[in-house]
Amino acid sequence: MKKEIKILILEDNVTDADLIIRQLHKSGISFVQKTVETRKMFEESLDVFAPDIILSDYSMPSFDAASAFRMLKSKNLNIPFIIVSGTIGEENAVLLLKEGVTDFVSKNNLLTLSQKVIRGLKEAEESQEKKEILEKLKIQTAALLIANKELVFQNAEKEKRAIELINANKELLAFNFISSHDLQEPLRKIQTFISIIMENEMQGMTQAGKNNMERIHVSATRMRQLIEDLLAFSRVNSIEREYEISDLKMIIEDVKSDLKDTIQEKKATIAIVGQLLPVNVVIFQFRQLIYNLISNALKFSHPDLPPHITIETTIIAHDDSKLRDQNFQPQKCDYWNLTFKDNGIGFEAEFNELIFVMFQRLHHSHEYSGTGIGLAIVKKIVDNHNGIIHAKGILNKGTTFEIFLPVEQNSETALSEAVLIDLQYDSLKI
Repeated sequence: MKKEIKILILEDNVTDADLIIRQLHKSGISFVQKTVETRKMFEESLDVFAPDIILSDYSMPSFDAASAFRMLKSKNLNIPFIIVSGTIGEENAVLLLKEGVTDFVSKNNLLTLSQKVIRGLKEAEESQEKKEILEKLKIQTAALLIANKELVFQNAEKEKRAIELINANKELLAFNFISSHDLQEPLRKIQTFISIIMENEMQGMTQAGKNNMERIHVSATRMRQLIEDLLAFSRVNSIEREYEISDLKMIIEDVKSDLKDTIQEKKATIAIVGQLLPVNVVIFQFRQLIYNLISNALKFSHPDLPPHITIETTIIAHDDSKLRDQNFQPQKCDYWNLTFKDNGIGFEAEFNELIFVMFQRLHHSHEYSGTGIGLAIVKKIVDNHNGIIHAKGILNKGTTFEIFLPVEQNSETALSEAVLIDLQYDSLKI
C-alpha cells in the first residue's frame, strides 16, 4: 500500500464527510482527500485527482452510489468503492456487493471504516498484480505459440533434410557400387594393356614414348588407389557401428602381419610401452585406424634411420590437464588415451591440424606416394567414436598422435576382461 493514499469522498453532507475524515485520521492512515457531491465533480475528479479509493454516500439529491459505481465500470477503472451510508438498507447493499462494490459501512458505526479501507486497497493491489501477471502470461503464451510454430516448422525442415540425407546416402551407396565395379573395371583393363605394351612393345619405342607410357602407368595406378581410398572413407561413414571391447594387441599384430614385407624391408620396429588397455570400439574401423597410422609412419620414415614406432595406452580423468590442452569440452567420464609416436621425417607445427584434411599432402607425390586420404580416414574414425585426435610434428624428428576416446561406465568390467584377454594372448604365444 502507498505511504499516502488519495481518497475521493462522494458526500453532500459536510458534517458526515468531516466524521469520515476524522475517523480515518484516528486510525493513523496517511491520506489526502477530496470531497465532491455532483456527477460532474465526481467524473472530473476521476481523471484529475486519480483516487486510490472512493467512499460514497448511497443516496444524494442529484447523484447516487449506484450511478457512480457504474461510471467506474464503464471507464474500466479498478478503484475500490466503499459505500458509507445509513439509509441503504440490507437488500440494496447485497445487490451492489453482487455488482462488484468493495464493501459497505454504516454511518452509525464508522469504527470498522479504516479496516475496510485498508482491506479494500490491499485487495485492489492484489487484483492489479494478478491482472499484470495475466497480461504477462498472455504475452508469454503468444510468444510460446509463435516459438512453437517456428519449432514445428524447423522440425518439418529437419525431417525434410533427414529424408534428403537418406536419399543422398542411397545415392552414395549407388556411387560406391559404381566406383567399386564400373569405374575400376576400365582402369584394370587400362593397366593390363599398359603392362602388355610395356612388356612387349617398349623396345621399339623412342625414349619419349617410353617416358609417356611410364607416366600413363603411374597415373592409372594412382587413379585406382584414389578410388579405393575414397571407398574406404565412405565405408567409414556408412558402416553400422557395433561396439566391442577389443584387445589392441591382437589388432596391432594383425596389421603387422599385413605390412610384414614393408616392415622387414625398412627394418622397422614397433614397440608397445607397458600394458595395452582394452578399448570399446568398432573393430573394423579401429583396425583401419591402426593400419593407416602404422603404414603412414613407415611411408614417411627418415631415409637415414630405421623406423621406430611406439604405442602406449592409458586411462585419464576428464579433468586431466592432458585433455584440457586439447581445446575441447570433455564428457564427464574417463578417457582412453592412445599415444602413437614415430621417428620419421615429421613436419612443421603449422600443419598439426591440416594433415587431417582430405587430399591434403605435405610432400609431392614424386617424393612419397599416396592420395592424402589416409589420415582423413583416421580422423573420421575417431569422430565416429566421439573422440578427438591431435597430431604434433617436429621436422626431421618424428610425429606424435594423441587419440582420446570416452570410456563407458562399465570400464571396470572392460579392464577385468582385458586381464583375461592378455592371459589368453600370452598363452597363445607360449
